[in-house]
Amino acid sequence: MSTLIVGIALTGLALAQRTAAPEPELSVISARLGACAADFTVTEASGQPVYSATVHVRIRYGFLGVKRMDLEVGTSSDGKARVEGLPAKVRPLLYDVSKGDKTSTVEQDVANDCHATYAVTLR
Repeated sequence: MSTLIVGIALTGLALAQRTAAPEPELSVISARLGACAADFTVTEASGQPVYSATVHVRIRYGFLGVKRMDLEVGTSSDGKARVEGLPAKVRPLLYDVSKGDKTSTVEQDVANDCHATYAVTLR
């Protein structure tokens, strides 16, 4: 009897795994300068996720901020993107998020918020 119950449970589990929708891949870019990160979820004013919105940031690092790096990543089909590998000791970062003529700006003070999460609405 218990073997029958285990068999039914395993069959149900296999069917549930087969019918589960695959997760969209997260768009990620890494600066490879540290352990900090910023996660973005980009939506329209209506709340719909924005596919292929651009998240751009310029990182100034090193002595007196002489070294510069520009990073750009597009959002996935569910409007998500991540910028990782950010240095912990850097000036506040200014992210420009855009798609077509709609834009938004987000600022991250990495020293106070090393792993930030932002919900961005394009207007």
